[in-house]
Amino acid sequence: MKKLIVSMTFLAATLQVTSAQTNSGGIEATVAKLDNASAAKDYEILSQDFLQLTATDSNNWLTWYYAAFCNAQTGWMYQRDGEKIEPFANTAEQQINKALSLIDTASQKKELSEIYCIMAMVNQDKVFINPQTYGAKFGPAAFRYIQMAQAANPQNPRALYLAGWQKFATPKIWGGNKTKAKELLVQASQLLEQETDANIAPHWGKTEVENLLKQIK
Repeated sequence: MKKLIVSMTFLAATLQVTSAQTNSGGIEATVAKLDNASAAKDYEILSQDFLQLTATDSNNWLTWYYAAFCNAQTGWMYQRDGEKIEPFANTAEQQINKALSLIDTASQKKELSEIYCIMAMVNQDKVFINPQTYGAKFGPAAFRYIQMAQAANPQNPRALYLAGWQKFATPKIWGGNKTKAKELLVQASQLLEQETDANIAPHWGKTEVENLLKQIK
């Protein structure tokens, strides 16, 4: 009987280790796919892949973070077709709030900064749905989350990218400034180049920054 208990305990421990390795490998493989995503459909598919990972790794903030990012990014890619955006924005909002609930906001400032970036994107998604209707409400909210992301981690290139994007996209009469946008984007680009060993940690943004810099004369 004692041998049976020991064997069952060993088997349980082995299954836990195997499960953890599988989950880790799943995240790594899916993040690798995310690195090559380029179209809205890519992000839609990946959002479901990350959602599946939350079922087996529900206490990992990154699985929820990436699911939210993919949905928020899909909304950004549909920004010229506002009727498609709302379900992605709403789902991303729920998922990023779940990610937020899984970190210690007092000590995990880098993680908090990444989460605030997605919250900024979600609010900007809501502006894209109908700028005239929702711009006054969700535009300032997006701006506040960008500021909060920068405050939590001033060296976060994704926060700098979003700040640069906002300076670029905002009309000059309302505070837009393409010179300042370029400064922020160049800083973001330099920091992104340093994220060579990021693995599954958030490291997206290089393509977005490069594309935006090309538009600034």
